[in-house]
Amino acid sequence: VEEVYPGIDIKIEVGPCKGKNGDYQSSSAFLLAKEIAKTGTKTNPKEVASKLAPHFVGLECLKNVDITGPGFLNFFLKPEFVCSQVQNILLKGVSGPACTKKQKIIVDFSSPNIAKEMHVGHLRSTIIGDTICRLLEFIGHDVHRVNHLGDWGTQFGMLIAHLEDKFPDYTTISPPIADLQAFYKESKTRFDSEPDFKQRAYKRVVELQGGEPTIIKGWKLICEISLREFNKIYERLDVKITPKGESFYHEKMRVIVPELEAAGKLTASDGCKLIFVEGEEVPMMVVKSDGGYTYDTSDLAAMKYRMKEEGADWGVYVVDSGQGLHFNLLFSAARTVGLVKPEQKLTHVGFGVVLGEDKKKFKTRSGDTVKLKDLLDEGLTRAEKKIRQKEEDKIAKGSSAALLSEQEILACRDAVAYGCIKFSDLSCTRTNDYVFSFDKMLSDQGKTAVYLLYALTRIRSIARNAGKSPEELLESARATPIALEHEAEHKLATVLLRFAEVIEEVTDSLQPHTLCNYLYEISTVFTYFYDKCYCIEKDKYW
Repeated sequence: VEEVYPGIDIKIEVGPCKGKNGDYQSSSAFLLAKEIAKTGTKTNPKEVASKLAPHFVGLECLKNVDITGPGFLNFFLKPEFVCSQVQNILLKGVSGPACTKKQKIIVDFSSPNIAKEMHVGHLRSTIIGDTICRLLEFIGHDVHRVNHLGDWGTQFGMLIAHLEDKFPDYTTISPPIADLQAFYKESKTRFDSEPDFKQRAYKRVVELQGGEPTIIKGWKLICEISLREFNKIYERLDVKITPKGESFYHEKMRVIVPELEAAGKLTASDGCKLIFVEGEEVPMMVVKSDGGYTYDTSDLAAMKYRMKEEGADWGVYVVDSGQGLHFNLLFSAARTVGLVKPEQKLTHVGFGVVLGEDKKKFKTRSGDTVKLKDLLDEGLTRAEKKIRQKEEDKIAKGSSAALLSEQEILACRDAVAYGCIKFSDLSCTRTNDYVFSFDKMLSDQGKTAVYLLYALTRIRSIARNAGKSPEELLESARATPIALEHEAEHKLATVLLRFAEVIEEVTDSLQPHTLCNYLYEISTVFTYFYDKCYCIEKDKYW
């Protein structure tokens, strides 16, 4: 661009071509034409494209460049280049974009509250956060998965007071609390209706914060019961995460407040201590008028620990979009008071809420919040029902296809249920609200996990029916040059070659739906290839 139009600072953006007019396409000539017009020079996108096209000639990967319509640049890859790249994948395996600098990245996600069950509101943060971690780990970064649990605060006073009454020997005998949610509701009812209990609960909070041993033991017991239940959910979803809740930063809050005060970063107002940030309408409240700390204090202490003490290059917070203003203020305040260096990066990965099929906030029929465990259980039930129905259909039709064993049915059930719940969430633009529908996510038509799993099953069937070991196939790949003679082969190959650029795009934007769209594209293009081309024949394989 600089050579053809000096002074115009616009990069040529190239994306995959949807039709048959090329392998890649660029519409940058339209934007360039507008910029050129601002300088007083008359032109149009087609003229701009025609001047740019010759400068791509000679690139070793390109066969030719065409101009179509009012000014689209269409790029055709050389068949031999595509063949060599596919051969390279076969011999060396799939690889992502190059990680030029390994970064330490702390990803804060999931974050349920102790003594409460995980509910549907935790689903998106858990799934999106885990996916972002997997992608960043895949390209070589040092990723720390953090579960910022709600494990500290005034609610523990009433929980411990109730624990003392129901299980007075809790310090020596582990209390058999099967339903911590019910236990929480019982303590809350007493807190709201019994003045003496309420007063005792406040006293227990003071003792907890002061480190009284028996109170700390009660608090730890409650946390351990919750964590066991949380871990059952994480295990089902195959999510790895390290708990580091609000309690971890309790003592650190006591340290950061006088540090900020000594540095002149706090402003006193009506007995409160605040941080005012330029451009923000409201300040951060670091200390309340009664001397107590707030969530802002905890978040600042966590920020200091992660960015200064741990030395993270990038802090990622996967929290619903409703917290967007809070994170804007937190990030600005952290930089204002010097907790974060200019080169360190902070990102709030916001997401919309989960809606029911009526487009209202997802609730049970009785109006309660949907428990995550119940949601996963229903997914398993529905997936198993569909799988067993297909097995019955095989028998009814006299199909020669082998029936699944009981073990295979259950394994298939888990893969389908959890895969569908994850993919359905991830395939939506994360900043939009998401309509939860088991019927849609378990469909084998359209952009669903089931459709992707069918394609995967077909691919594995081809590999199995070829009757060759991975070592034999690899040796054949070394000895036999790839020839992509059918247009369906070429199309599949060019889609597969985009893998690294898609991964790079997703890790830059942290928008997982882009990867889901790509996986769906691979599945549809593979299905077309499978219909048009023989993969294996008797006594032959390719």
